[in-house]
Amino acid sequence: MVSALPHPPAGHCFHCLQPLPEDGGYQVTVADESRAVCCYGCQAVAQTINDQKLLHFYQFRDTSNPLQIPLLPEELQQLEAYDQAELQDQFTQTSAAGLKSTTLSVEGMTCAACAWLIEQQLQRLKGVHKAQVNATTERVLISWQPEQVKLSAMLQQIAGLGYRALPFQAAMQEQDFKRRRRYFVRRIGIAGLATMQVMMIAIALYFGMVSELDPTMRQFFWWISLLFATPVLLYSAQPFYMSALRSIQAKQLNMDVPVSLALLSAYGASAYATFINHGEVYFESVSMFTFLLLVGRYLELLAKQRAIATAANLVKLLPATAQRENSDGQLEAIAVHKLKQGDIVRVLPGQTLPADGELLTAHAAINESMLTGESVPVNRLQGETVFAGTLNQTQPIRVLVQATQQGTVMAKIAALQDQALADKPKLAIQAERLANQFVKQLLILAALTFLVWSFVEPAEAFWVTLAVLVATCPCALALAAPTAVTGVIHRLNKQGIILRNTDVIEALRDCRTLVVDKTGTLTSGKFSIAGKEYLTAQHAPASIDSLASALEQHSEHPLAAPFASLANPEQIQLDEVKVEPGAGIEAIWHTETVQQQVRIGNPRFIAQWHPEVLRLSDANVVLATRSELLAWYQVTDTLRDDVPATLADLRQAGFEIIMLTGDSQRNAERVAQQLDIAQVKAECLPEDKLAFVRELQQQGPVFMIGDGINDGPVLAQADVSMTFGHAADLARQAADIVAMRNDFAAVTALLASTGKSRRILKQNITWALLYNVGIIPVAVLGFVTPYIAAIGMSLSSLLVLANSLRLYRSDTVKKPSR
Repeated sequence: MVSALPHPPAGHCFHCLQPLPEDGGYQVTVADESRAVCCYGCQAVAQTINDQKLLHFYQFRDTSNPLQIPLLPEELQQLEAYDQAELQDQFTQTSAAGLKSTTLSVEGMTCAACAWLIEQQLQRLKGVHKAQVNATTERVLISWQPEQVKLSAMLQQIAGLGYRALPFQAAMQEQDFKRRRRYFVRRIGIAGLATMQVMMIAIALYFGMVSELDPTMRQFFWWISLLFATPVLLYSAQPFYMSALRSIQAKQLNMDVPVSLALLSAYGASAYATFINHGEVYFESVSMFTFLLLVGRYLELLAKQRAIATAANLVKLLPATAQRENSDGQLEAIAVHKLKQGDIVRVLPGQTLPADGELLTAHAAINESMLTGESVPVNRLQGETVFAGTLNQTQPIRVLVQATQQGTVMAKIAALQDQALADKPKLAIQAERLANQFVKQLLILAALTFLVWSFVEPAEAFWVTLAVLVATCPCALALAAPTAVTGVIHRLNKQGIILRNTDVIEALRDCRTLVVDKTGTLTSGKFSIAGKEYLTAQHAPASIDSLASALEQHSEHPLAAPFASLANPEQIQLDEVKVEPGAGIEAIWHTETVQQQVRIGNPRFIAQWHPEVLRLSDANVVLATRSELLAWYQVTDTLRDDVPATLADLRQAGFEIIMLTGDSQRNAERVAQQLDIAQVKAECLPEDKLAFVRELQQQGPVFMIGDGINDGPVLAQADVSMTFGHAADLARQAADIVAMRNDFAAVTALLASTGKSRRILKQNITWALLYNVGIIPVAVLGFVTPYIAAIGMSLSSLLVLANSLRLYRSDTVKKPSR
């Protein structure tokens, strides 16, 4: 309770203590009393201080010198620091549309109702584009328009609800987890010790072991029980009271409301019976109920930690400092968060790369297991990209920084995992809504039970109502979905699979059609030039190869890779280079005597100038000017080792497999014959792929796997889409699932894990509903005592949690099934 706030001198602003304007200024309600302030600014700040329960600012500030008093509490000043652009660069990302996004860590969330409340409050702020809250991981994934709303305003909005939110820092997560674990362990310890003592007394009293004792001795035992139960109620049960108060304040009841009512009611009635030495006492129920609930919350905390540790460990791999070359070529130590694009850093053997960048050294052996799960070092050549968080193995290297902090691939992976943890499948959303509605119905049912029993048997009315509150609390239902979803995300992360959208857990069940790209998906993507033919005598073969190499330098398509070593492209001068995704490259080629348009690409692209090129059966890359064909190349690659067995498993699981590729019909049919794929759609431009998948979707949901730039639109269109860690950025952004280990067999693990999670999720919800619905008539009819109700409710919650923990167990990946 806040004591009376000091009043300013008459005619002065309550907030800043400056004189009020002649018209009396404005009014603001602080501590339930109307106060006069001088301007809109003071009115807004005073209202914020009141809403966020920071009234101690007015109670204890020094007002002896009005010109030097602070105008903001320290808490709000600290939050405003997060609006600084330099600080935000360390934990925010900016999209192409100008939206900023970050992950907040929230203290004090206990259930889905807390998450719902925070989401609703944030989404009311103008400029907030999206707010997704996950009560399981206690994180908020938020994106906003920085011109319309400040980050500090969102942090203050959350603080006004009674929660503490700060930008998520992976390095602090382990420390925070230890603090919260100690928080629960202390309360569990006190509740456990008290429960043992009170239960021994209760057993003796209930089972007649001390029945021959006189009433005075019985009351003495009651007083001993009261002594042990009091710290349990006042200290151990605090988390439930705080959560219940917040939910009542927000007018969104959660499961801690009936829990708190039951605990306070049972303790109050038992204490009253002890004082008057008449009636029934249930101190053992208070202690045991609190102990079992805390154990459940503690196990839930451990499950959360296991689920989010993978993402957190990624970011913690980054070093704190880096060795940067200055303009004189000398090394200087610098904090990693101060690195900028264009800096050159040196990394010694055994050290972790601090940023993404281009390798300037001739070659390097890089351990990328923290990204891909593959422990064998990868050989990287000069000019290739190396990634932050990977380990330099053999020799000192120099790296040109291209991306730092939130722009690195590692940070983006962690962001994808956060997004998946924040998303909720439709079944999980329905379970949360059902749990929230169940609390309201439970309170109504408890009131009716008390009313009816007051007429039937008044002496039992209170205890029967208490048993109803305890036994029917929907704790298990509230845990059913979040624990299962978090479990499958953890399971897939360990398998190197990242979900961007948890709706795919349900959507995969309905997919019967699998559409796969060929190049880089079914094949290894390691290309070589198997054959070529020069079609003109006007230019030397070396000049033609140099032209092809120069053009292909502008492409990210896997087919362009072998042209890098074909010839020296430096002697070729090109202008107005245009890349046509899925088709080829066009440019202006400058020679000594003339400039002319030139193209390199698939035969269909070249056929717009030279229709006769379609007769070149062995060609899949053709080089031509407007006036003549210059050369054709046959670029081939090999099948992935794991593709045949994986496709066989998918057929057995009931999938119809279709190949969809931009490669030539001849090459596509050759690969399809090797893999026994009956339906092939080849020589497709991106718009052709998109139209084909839309047509398939008229017959049912489509699962698409691809990895190229030209696959981006069709991956976004498919009902479920998957790509690989090596895929183009556009493909990774469009896909629902990213297989970081680049194994095609990841689709088998994906289907097996999502199938198991669906079964466990349904089992959890089914059990929770059966228990809650089944216990209602038994409790209402008075057949359940409060301590039995406490055991039943707690065990049902622990059963749901234990069932979800099966997803954390590493077991052999089974073949996918329906």
